[in-house]
Amino acid sequence: MVMVTLTAMSCKDGNQEKDASEPMSSEMYQEDPENQEHSGQMMADNASNNATKTIIDNYLQIKDALVADDQEAAAKAGGKLVSEFEEFDKSDYSSDEQQELTDIIEDAKEHSEHIAESAIDHQREHFDILSKDVIDMIAITGTNKKLYQDFCPMYNNNKGAQWLSASKEIKNPYFGSKMMDCGNIQKEIN
Repeated sequence: MVMVTLTAMSCKDGNQEKDASEPMSSEMYQEDPENQEHSGQMMADNASNNATKTIIDNYLQIKDALVADDQEAAAKAGGKLVSEFEEFDKSDYSSDEQQELTDIIEDAKEHSEHIAESAIDHQREHFDILSKDVIDMIAITGTNKKLYQDFCPMYNNNKGAQWLSASKEIKNPYFGSKMMDCGNIQKEIN
């Protein structure tokens, strides 16, 4: 009996050494509640970041289309953005953040719908407000994407307007080819 116990213990010790040298499998990782909670939060954060990334990508498509004076491409991207806002999951955020995001998304979705259905001058008017909404959304959700918050002081009868860009180079979506490089970088995000 002593021999069986010693053999079992030495096998167990051998397995522990072997387990310590091998990477942990997902099953072993999930057994620890602390790791499971951390893993769940990482997955939730990744899902939120992916949803925000998709929204930003579609927003940037609208911006690029307006820079290129391409009403049709802006309309198409606006339609995609409507769907992305409808599918955005706010459950990972606090109740206050959820309420803010609900308000932002409701407004942004409306402006995206107008962009999807309007002439280019009207698209640009709605892009101004959509830009504010996306900037406010990113302030809550964050982003892994490096962005530049740009500002054109001349748009809207010199009241000015902001927009987000993925590059440092100023390409103005409010004036397009008329005044392509009008504006400056206000700040870098991320």
